[in-house]
Amino acid sequence: MEMTTNKQVLDFVNGRAKLGKAKEVVWITGDKAQYDALTAEAISTGEMIELNQELLPGCLLHRTKENDVARVEGRTFICAREEKNAGPTNNWWNPTEAYAKLESILDGAYEGRTMYVIPFSMGPVGGPISKIGIEVTDSIYVVLNMRIMTRVGKDVLDVLGDSNDFVRGTHAKCDVNPEERYICQFPEDNAIISVNSAYGGNVLLGKKCFALRIASYQGKNEMWMAEHMLILGIERPGKETVYMAAAFPSACGKTNLAMLIPPVEFQNKGYKVYTVGDDIAWIKKGPDGRLYAINPENGFFGVAPGTNKKSNPNALISTMKNTIFTNVALNLENNTVWWEGLDKNPPVNAIDWKGNPWNGQTSTEKGAHPNSRFTAPAINCPCISKEFENPAGVPISAFIFGGRRPNTVPLVYQARSWEHGVFVGSIMGSETTAAATGAVGVVRRDPMAMRPFCGYHMGDYFQHWLDMGNSVDKDKQPKFFNVNWFRTDAEGHFVWPGFGDNMRVLDWMLKRIDGEVEAQETAIGYVPFVDDINLEGADVSKETVADILTIDNAAWKKEAEGIKEFYKDFGDRLPAELAKQADELVSRLDK
Repeated sequence: MEMTTNKQVLDFVNGRAKLGKAKEVVWITGDKAQYDALTAEAISTGEMIELNQELLPGCLLHRTKENDVARVEGRTFICAREEKNAGPTNNWWNPTEAYAKLESILDGAYEGRTMYVIPFSMGPVGGPISKIGIEVTDSIYVVLNMRIMTRVGKDVLDVLGDSNDFVRGTHAKCDVNPEERYICQFPEDNAIISVNSAYGGNVLLGKKCFALRIASYQGKNEMWMAEHMLILGIERPGKETVYMAAAFPSACGKTNLAMLIPPVEFQNKGYKVYTVGDDIAWIKKGPDGRLYAINPENGFFGVAPGTNKKSNPNALISTMKNTIFTNVALNLENNTVWWEGLDKNPPVNAIDWKGNPWNGQTSTEKGAHPNSRFTAPAINCPCISKEFENPAGVPISAFIFGGRRPNTVPLVYQARSWEHGVFVGSIMGSETTAAATGAVGVVRRDPMAMRPFCGYHMGDYFQHWLDMGNSVDKDKQPKFFNVNWFRTDAEGHFVWPGFGDNMRVLDWMLKRIDGEVEAQETAIGYVPFVDDINLEGADVSKETVADILTIDNAAWKKEAEGIKEFYKDFGDRLPAELAKQADELVSRLDK
């Protein structure tokens, strides 16, 4: 049963069904009865395992193949028509060659299988910042996950009408063969093709493929931004809620910050934190001239290991119903799930993520894969913002950048201007540690945490940030901050307590936004006076905080050399403004 008369949609769907030789085509309506039937089918075939419905109502467990457990940057391509437009940070593939190869893989890929058609909206259906996609897939796992992660159903097609403004997403599991695995974005064609994977990050095409790689390109052309950013709101007693967007590379505490629980001292004064989004922000100028952001997603695709009652209680509570777990351990004692870092009581009688018997008390193997996941509805989150479904989004007052730096970068500093803020975002990154292969202490630059996700040349992406700033009146531009929760002492221990205590730094930012406190001007930007950071009840001394706020000029001169070296990658596509910012940093350090 077709759910639309849109010729472009029908041509796309029928073309894919014909090429794949689908046994049948099922359109996903958004009705609960259809989802229930698909869930029952997936349980009956073993694709899904039904968990304890008393303890985890509506929750399911899924296992992927051992060769298919994470995003694969080496098999991910930007198929721009000209190689120069993919830029130095992306893998490029000639689209003519890519289409030929992918169509040959898709030929007959759905034979004997059902092809599901998922009409989905990124953002509230019909909203001014929202966009529409159609994903075809042969995976019930994908259908059930997309239901959680996006808004799915007939109302999406009703809003689309006869428009051609939709992203065409094609997914086929094929043989889950890593040698023939490709995740390809065609920015100029609004198209995504993913083959030979069944892992969420590669096959939930609304996620990084559409929401960042394709959307960043759309945003450049349509004057909005698609960013790898959380969005949070902070309510202070007697004041309006202030919203911030923040970008961090992986393993830098992004989800924890999005769902932050303030220290008791702040809670007692009436501070509250609300989550709008944990991963992606779409940002557009609103009618009042300010920048507004939506979270285009409808759920959380979170890393399970390390999530527990202490590290992120709100995330853990979000997984307690209607959640799909991928590649975690199955606790046979009560038919629930377990992963490393959940608690200190691993089950004795369990099955690991590979499907093998597992004793958590004696086994040297991990029960859950390090990149095991939960897909949880955002509405489950205890601190979800009441503005989560607001189609117009929330006004952004600050952008925050951060990475893992054991030294050099202070706990927090503020950029001098929009242009300087873009510079600060462009140079962010993390240092390699002993856990990573190769040399220790090398800075891996990850501009705006978008290095793996920018759908076009990153030099042009920097220019787009500058252009967005110019489109907003100076008095309405968000402020820029950089944070580093990861300063270490001589023994390698973290100096700053992190987690909920990060509220203390956010509170200083709010004071700066409102013009309540002055700051010290340094060569790199504005740094707090220690007395302006509320350390009441904190397990860290003023002297320690003063130490991690100091700027080491010699270290920053070395940093400046690394920045200029990094900028060489972008050649003549590096905006002149950023080269100027790098020169000005050097001259301020020399003074």
